[in-house]
Amino acid sequence: MVATLRVMLDQLVVPTEPVLAEASRDLTRALVAGAPAGCEVEGIAPAGGGAVEIAGIAGVRRTALPRRELAAALQLGVGTGIGGGMIHSPTLFAPLVRHDRVHDHDQSVVTVWDLRPWESPGELSRSAVGWYRAMLKRAVKFADAVVVPTHSIAQRLSEIAALGDRIRVIAGASPLGFSVPTDEVGRRRALDLPEGFVLLAGGPVPSDALEAGFAAIATSGVDLPVVVIDVEDGHEPAVADLAAGAGLPERRLHVRGALDAADRAAVFGAALAFIAPSRLTGFPWRVVDALTLGVPVIASDSGVHREIIAEGGEIVDETDAASLVDGLADAVARALGSTAAADRLAVLSGDRGRAFSWREAADKVWHLHAEL
Repeated sequence: MVATLRVMLDQLVVPTEPVLAEASRDLTRALVAGAPAGCEVEGIAPAGGGAVEIAGIAGVRRTALPRRELAAALQLGVGTGIGGGMIHSPTLFAPLVRHDRVHDHDQSVVTVWDLRPWESPGELSRSAVGWYRAMLKRAVKFADAVVVPTHSIAQRLSEIAALGDRIRVIAGASPLGFSVPTDEVGRRRALDLPEGFVLLAGGPVPSDALEAGFAAIATSGVDLPVVVIDVEDGHEPAVADLAAGAGLPERRLHVRGALDAADRAAVFGAALAFIAPSRLTGFPWRVVDALTLGVPVIASDSGVHREIIAEGGEIVDETDAASLVDGLADAVARALGSTAAADRLAVLSGDRGRAFSWREAADKVWHLHAEL
């Protein structure tokens, strides 16, 4: 008898967040590659949207509802036609309803990557906040386990929702095969980016703390270009205003949006340091990218950064805004003040980056469902 793990693949059909689409794709590929004997992986996807192409997957079942209508149905807990079985969702997008794990072997496992809807709700639309909060409430009632990527997020989530021992920690990773491409120079030219710069990621929302990063670079004495990636369309002027207000000249700033894995790796390939000023309780995807590629990392102090970066970068432990800027500025000056300092941080970064793997994550997912 074949045991089927059914994975929610809504982000591959209608991507709402590029990082979650990447995570869903790569976790599913790793689940397929690491499937135990007698096990297979099947996808569940909303009606419409693009095709789902993952080598080795047993098949993809489409629901009768498109993604938007399906999201509403899941929030209300009404019939979706998804059915039971072992269901694993790389997000909160899953049928969280009453089921019988003991007799019917039905399982529902969902994933929470960050706590922005609870910690910084004003940065999201009201409907998005309502959906996330409603789905977490359903998870409290019906999920057999809730996966989070770090112990610090697990601790904070346990304060928000009464999940008890159902919270499990399984970290994410950079895309499978993530490495600087051989045509990196051409890709950067196509993106109209310089060679050798300080890199940040995020947008103008307060929790991303770009303003602190810009101010730190401006006062560090390091005269290098600054590149920002993952900026949503239409938010570029706001990011430029933050940089100008922090004292960073416009000529040094280069703002780009979400990039595919190859272009993003090419950007990291020319980064002299990655600055992570945010203290958001969420998985720091771009920090992990930097570690994976051995880019020196300088980050604000937070439970997430301490856990993810560990000894792989420099963590600035100042708590108030002014001292954080000063601390980041000093760290940037030290890191880029000599080749020896930059090389040392690069080695530490690359060593730590080997700790993150979708294959290991997939093994833990299989073990979790076997345990359930």
